[in-house]
Amino acid sequence: MIMGWQVALLVLAGAAAGQARVLASSRRIRDYDFDFSHLGEALYGNHDKAAIGELVRAWSRSHNGSSVNPEELGTYAEGDIHQPLIERNALKFTSSKWKKGIVPYEFSEEFSIGDLTKLFSAFEQFHQKTCIRFVPHTKERDYVVIEGRSSGCWSAVGRMGGRQVLNLQRNGCLQMEGTIVHELMHALGFLHEHTRYDRDRYVNIFFRNVRPNLVSNFGRESESQTTTLGMPYDYGSVMHYSRTAFSKNGKPTVEPKIKYSGQLGQRVGFSAKDVQKINKLYCHR
Repeated sequence: MIMGWQVALLVLAGAAAGQARVLASSRRIRDYDFDFSHLGEALYGNHDKAAIGELVRAWSRSHNGSSVNPEELGTYAEGDIHQPLIERNALKFTSSKWKKGIVPYEFSEEFSIGDLTKLFSAFEQFHQKTCIRFVPHTKERDYVVIEGRSSGCWSAVGRMGGRQVLNLQRNGCLQMEGTIVHELMHALGFLHEHTRYDRDRYVNIFFRNVRPNLVSNFGRESESQTTTLGMPYDYGSVMHYSRTAFSKNGKPTVEPKIKYSGQLGQRVGFSAKDVQKINKLYCHR
């Protein structure tokens, strides 16, 4: 290894209570912050990673003319949420925040110097705008290994415990800094903007245009289980889907209910509200 980086969260106790869109819990003492059981076994399911990798490679050759993002090409939960199953019968649907916002990381050996420059640039977005710090892994028990295998763009949600993988396929997932930021936000515990329980007030989902086997990617969270960090819906979030995500016919699957001239699914980097969400959740700002 080369040493070297929405929300389905439980309502946090004390000062952090009510600060995140989180799953409510009647338990007084919890050993986890995030609950993503609504994703089901798709989080751990078997996937044709080689086929996903080839789709991302094809996207990378013509992405300037594409209306979707590379992380929307996977068959993982919601396209890019995946936790490789290490132990059979060891399904886990909860995770935690990173302590003090510190995320130890390693890089796998696939990455070139140019790739690492892009990854460090994405880290710097977090370092400049939030209290999150990505630090080289030394002896910490919990850490992220960032790999560049040909299996698409994907990450687990939150701190799973022990070694966890975040994959950024070299030919595809590193071409837009926002894609890197998107997956890092998953690792911090954030889910996709379009799954907010109140999303139907802000966007139309055209299920008739969605590939039948991927309809579950447009599920909606329960109001009784989640809150929204007190933040308005963010069409410009780096965690939002593109207009034609998972479309079977090239027609829109997601459309704003207001006149919105911006790009749904932008992958330039954080929106202002993305930064506010991270700072509310981790930095108490």
